[in-house]
Amino acid sequence: MNKVIGVAVESECIMETIGIVDVESRLTELLDRTLKGETFHITANGRAMGNLVPPDKVPDPKAVAAAVEGLLSFRGVFKGLDLNEPKHEGHRF
Repeated sequence: MNKVIGVAVESECIMETIGIVDVESRLTELLDRTLKGETFHITANGRAMGNLVPPDKVPDPKAVAAAVEGLLSFRGVFKGLDLNEPKHEGHRF
């Protein structure tokens, strides 16, 4: 039984959405397909539960920490900026 709930496109790859019940019954097949490069989005009752991704697609924890640190360095840069104020004069909205 090959039941596809949906398909999502994420960063140049097609991600098949599959329910947790199907994951439980087809785990070996899904792991084999994952090793071949496929990615799966796992849901339970329509709620996102996680992703099954190939090992080479898992982000490096050090790279993630560096990216977070870079984002945190922007703290306070935009302090006092009114985001509701139009960027250019003459805008109606």
